[in-house]
Amino acid sequence: MDLFSYAGEAHSAGQAPLAVRMRPTTLDEFYGQKEIIGNGKFLRRMIESDNVPSLILFGPPGTGKTTLAHIIAARTNSTYEKLNAVTSGVGDIRKIVESAKDRLRLYQKRTILFIDEIHRFNKSQQDALLPYVEDGTVILIGATTENPYFEVNSPLLSRTRVIRLTALEVDDIVAILERALSNKECGLEMDQTEYQKEALTAIAEISAGDARTALNILEQTVTMAKAQKEQLTIETVKAVAGEKIQRYDKNGDNHYDIVSAFIKSMRGSDPDAALHYLARMLAAGEDVKFIARRLVICAAEDVGNADPQALVLAMAAAQAVQFIGMPEAKIPLAQAVSYIACAAKSNAAYVAIEHAMSDVKSRNCGDVPLHLRDSHYKGAKKLGHGAEYRYPHDYEGGWIEQTYLPANLQGITYYHPQNRGKEGDFAGILASRRKKDKTNGNYPK
Repeated sequence: MDLFSYAGEAHSAGQAPLAVRMRPTTLDEFYGQKEIIGNGKFLRRMIESDNVPSLILFGPPGTGKTTLAHIIAARTNSTYEKLNAVTSGVGDIRKIVESAKDRLRLYQKRTILFIDEIHRFNKSQQDALLPYVEDGTVILIGATTENPYFEVNSPLLSRTRVIRLTALEVDDIVAILERALSNKECGLEMDQTEYQKEALTAIAEISAGDARTALNILEQTVTMAKAQKEQLTIETVKAVAGEKIQRYDKNGDNHYDIVSAFIKSMRGSDPDAALHYLARMLAAGEDVKFIARRLVICAAEDVGNADPQALVLAMAAAQAVQFIGMPEAKIPLAQAVSYIACAAKSNAAYVAIEHAMSDVKSRNCGDVPLHLRDSHYKGAKKLGHGAEYRYPHDYEGGWIEQTYLPANLQGITYYHPQNRGKEGDFAGILASRRKKDKTNGNYPK
């Protein structure tokens, strides 16, 4: 029995979950993703002309990756084969490839090989696919929730077209739910008087763009409403759904997107956005130590000497979260996040060390000047170490002009303090001293 025969029997028996029973079988039944399969779009044209190339379908759960693969297989003159990257190995690939070769040679019929969670295929498995994708023995359709540019080998990626699916809009999901309620064959057969439209909108919002999640919640809420002989309402939805489902995989691509938005919001001095992304990470169970580390880095990199207190507060928050744990740890984290976001910003220290590291790695920086070398061991003075060194504390203001950089780096300036916050004081002091040093010949023009 093939996949479609089994699905048909499950549908008629009403045994499959609603999300499976209501899976679209044509492009006209497919909601959302108009940028991909709308009229005149590339993928739709390829499907309608039966000329589909190898694809990587990349997007969040419940956006139609598997469904789209089924539609392509049904709409084109192809045999459909399916593998799951978690349970399949190189041997399974070879069996399908041999059958595909025979099919192509004897019947001129192509084979679509759908691999779910293709990002879980290791290098050898991906390499095993490569020659058969390249010569057209199989048309590969891989589905992944992870960024394929990180997870799929470059040679295989270069032989496929990446199609990015996005989370469905609320209106799209409401339309999917309405179709499921009104469908008499595979749906839930509810009259419009038996549910509130607002309840469907609530489900759509809770599901965060995931059609599968939305249909699962709908099925459960309808079951509860019918059992209690009540109308499907927002209250019913809340009773079933509980807390909002967070789309946030701590090891996935979305994880990095949220963290990136979190850092950029603090850097951009938006405390509200930064606290929002903090809340999303905390709600999803992110390791608070990981969050604290990001705060310390941001305080040093983006606030820097414009407000040195930011790093002190970030370190205090890092220690506090380890001391008190969740859920109270959210309080010092929120304090540090809001402070860092509101603080004056300067990345001068970060830029300075990057430039200094670059010079150390790429050029001959020269030796440490003799007067700065260690003079505390026997024989050092005979080598000239420490000679003519002037102890700054012996001079007024605790400063005296003298050369500190190696000879090869004379005139180099790494640290350019910004005229912001506390660092503005440094800017004036250093500008005066550097000018004086150049006048005295220590920093050649």
